[in-house]
Amino acid sequence: MKLKRLEYDLTVCKIADLSDVKTEAAFFFFAKTDEELSLVCRTEDVPANTTAREDGWRGFRIQGELDFSLIGILSKISGVLAAQKIGIFAVSTYNTDYILVKEEKFGQALAALAAAGYAVV
Repeated sequence: MKLKRLEYDLTVCKIADLSDVKTEAAFFFFAKTDEELSLVCRTEDVPANTTAREDGWRGFRIQGELDFSLIGILSKISGVLAAQKIGIFAVSTYNTDYILVKEEKFGQALAALAAAGYAVV
């Protein structure tokens, strides 16, 4: 399985509303629940109306489109990283999964995944 590293810094944040979100940006994830509005975006695109934020994330995605019948992909990746004591923040799209780790653990995470047989590009 191929993993594609994302070449930019990411921020996970809570926002007051959608008014300042750069929806034209090339990369962002937005989630709304009855308790919060969350946004994952490039650090350079963090909106002004952020109420809480955590900078210093890096990420990679699983290459290709994943069929919904596939089981355990995220579990296996998170298991490899957990064995190295690397926490993750995962988000999913219709096509694939994205895994974020803290920047100081990014190189270690990619090396552990490569050692486990994942091709990192």
